[in-house]
Amino acid sequence: MLQPVDLLHQGLERVIGVYRIETSEGPALFDCGPATCFERLREAVDLTEIRHLLLSHIHLDHAGAAGHVVRENPEITVHVSDVGAPHVVDPERLINSARRLYGDTLDTLYGEPLPVPPENVEVVWDTAAGLKSFPAPGHASHHVCYLDKEGTLFAGDATGVRIMPGRHILPHAPPPDIDLEAWEQTFDEVLLHQPARLALIHFGVVEGTEEVAEHVERAREYLAVWAKRVEDGMTEDEFVAAAEADLAASEDTDAPYYQRAAPFEQSYLGLERYWRKKGERDAGAAASA
Repeated sequence: MLQPVDLLHQGLERVIGVYRIETSEGPALFDCGPATCFERLREAVDLTEIRHLLLSHIHLDHAGAAGHVVRENPEITVHVSDVGAPHVVDPERLINSARRLYGDTLDTLYGEPLPVPPENVEVVWDTAAGLKSFPAPGHASHHVCYLDKEGTLFAGDATGVRIMPGRHILPHAPPPDIDLEAWEQTFDEVLLHQPARLALIHFGVVEGTEEVAEHVERAREYLAVWAKRVEDGMTEDEFVAAAEADLAASEDTDAPYYQRAAPFEQSYLGLERYWRKKGERDAGAAASA
């Protein structure tokens, strides 16, 4: 049975996991976690036998150790979206963007990524290492998903955060490029493939076609709730309090893990930026009409 490799982020269980998988083109990793977890990754996975690193997107909790992985094994091919590829080769802008969000905590949370040599990078199109791949924007413009022949959809953050075996789902929405319309299309695309299971980085495996469909619809519905709250003018403190109340009402025994994996403050900031930028675009279009 497929299970994540727990990277024990900051010594805590069930915050960040990655997956070692077999493909038709050799052993692969789905995501690699942050640079701060590289030693744990190296202990848990024999990186010398890995041939492919499949990145869902380039956020540091998913891809921050990519350069470290390639330094350990220069034969690895790193699969990443065309939007994300330049930033794994030269992560300076990615680091600067992350530092605006995390401030001085960035170094202890995620560390600093190393550049991946361009010759190790392969842009994702229809397939990657023998897996079906497709764009999955919404959480991030550079997000992609992968689907294997057994029906496992390696989802990254495209279908939200769910600390298995918990039931609550968070549509983690950090800045800078949340896109609600694109995310709706990604939910539809995921359901179109009728996956047998979802492999979540945060955290665990959702099993069964019906359970997957229910998961996706609940992620979609809760994202709409969060988006409406911010659009209607909730402050950050009010948004966080409401999200905490929702989590408490779910009576999920894994509640403490959710804030570690997906801080509510970040989703407020991402959604507030989305609505603010959308308002600016709409105002500009009206002025030029």
